[in-house]
Amino acid sequence: MPRLIASFFGTGLVLRRLLGSDAGSGTLASVVAGLLSALLIRWGWGWQALAAVLCVVAGRWALDRMEDDDPDPGWVVIDEAAGTFIATVALTGWWLVLGVALFRVVDIWKTPFPGVIRAEAIPGSRGILTDDIVAGLYALAGAWAARYVWSLF
Repeated sequence: MPRLIASFFGTGLVLRRLLGSDAGSGTLASVVAGLLSALLIRWGWGWQALAAVLCVVAGRWALDRMEDDDPDPGWVVIDEAAGTFIATVALTGWWLVLGVALFRVVDIWKTPFPGVIRAEAIPGSRGILTDDIVAGLYALAGAWAARYVWSLF
């Protein structure tokens, strides 16, 4: 069960199976979580927020129970799913897509965004999840700011 949750219900294992590499698994998980978030917003933004909280809580539980030599293997993508759900709270349409894209930019590049690298340095499952939570918050703020600026025109 921990591996199933950590891989965001198998999403993190797809590219390894198809291409023999985990490269891109985080982006695939973000796309899947973004699609789920687009479905959840139909019932209100609270469902998106609940999905983010569930990913964080379930991810922490799963990662704490896994004993792996690699502290953050590429197939572990529950953190990317959590960050994506955070980045898309109360967003719809192209704004939701922007939230997902901004999340991936912040999550991949980390350095220019204060706090992301520091969060990643936290040991264990907390660090694996916290950097994506911080990246998700940056992306959410960026998408909402862009939406606001767009509304001025």
